[in-house]
Amino acid sequence: MSLKNKLASTLLSSSVALAAGFGASAASAEQTYVTIGTGGQTGVYYVVGQSICRLVNRGTEEHNLKCTAPSTGGSVVNINAIREGQQDMGMAQSDWQYYAMKGTKHDSFKAAGPFKELRALFAVHNEPFTVVARADSGIETFDDLVGKRVNLQNPGSGTRGTMELIMAEKGWDKGTFKLAAELKASEQAQALCDNKIDAMLYSVGHPSGAIKEATTSCDSKVIPVTGPVIDKLINSNDFYAQATIPAGLYRGTDKDVTTFGNAATMVASANVDEETVYQVVKAVFDNFDRFKRLHPAFAHLDPQQMISGGLSAPLHDGAVRYYKERGWL
Repeated sequence: MSLKNKLASTLLSSSVALAAGFGASAASAEQTYVTIGTGGQTGVYYVVGQSICRLVNRGTEEHNLKCTAPSTGGSVVNINAIREGQQDMGMAQSDWQYYAMKGTKHDSFKAAGPFKELRALFAVHNEPFTVVARADSGIETFDDLVGKRVNLQNPGSGTRGTMELIMAEKGWDKGTFKLAAELKASEQAQALCDNKIDAMLYSVGHPSGAIKEATTSCDSKVIPVTGPVIDKLINSNDFYAQATIPAGLYRGTDKDVTTFGNAATMVASANVDEETVYQVVKAVFDNFDRFKRLHPAFAHLDPQQMISGGLSAPLHDGAVRYYKERGWL
């Protein structure tokens, strides 16, 4: 073979090897993108989603998952987006997880029917139903909201849905209030302190940035949510329980405040592949101490309670796989 032909042959072989190597590298670098729906940017849902994605993305080189957690309208919006394939996973109140499974309570759930493919990954923090009122509003009890300017939150949020359940039990409607506002969670603290509303509502983990904003920016206080209707909700539903917001947690609230609440949960569809869910769950619990440090509401989390409490939907197969490996199931 001539020198010219040898050189040509060598160059061709090198090109083929280079191309093969590039193809293998490109294949190994191919990533799966995971979207986790959260809530308003001032709420704990947003922190949960961002925290989970931070842990997932630390291991991208190993599992090729890339996680994003955009702000959304909250529980109902997230569940519907998961059902429609627009999100892979999302945060949802435990009560709305239950109602989505049954296809009841919310108009969108009724229209779509039972969401039989809904799956749970784990519960996170508890979420007391929290009412904050201006100090000059005359609001001392939950029933004092009648005739006042109240932010019911945006349609599609878990808080709005829970408030509508209470309103239905009490025989209230929007006309019960002087103003029934529909501001997002991130907008209501400023509206309260600008004297555009008398009271704001939020099902949220504590301490909450939004509640701190409201109570430090103007004279306001956390109001108890109690009475026969609340007792009925608690006694009729396993996913509700009495809750206490500790004294001194927020300015203007010097005594423990009694209310009720549910658990924040992470959900997905059964159609999300097992390996993806396994890696997301693994990222959280393999780095659990780090996760607990990412927000004060996570400080007392316990893995066993997270996989048993507040979960109305069956566990996803990917979550089951991880929990069995850890000997938790």
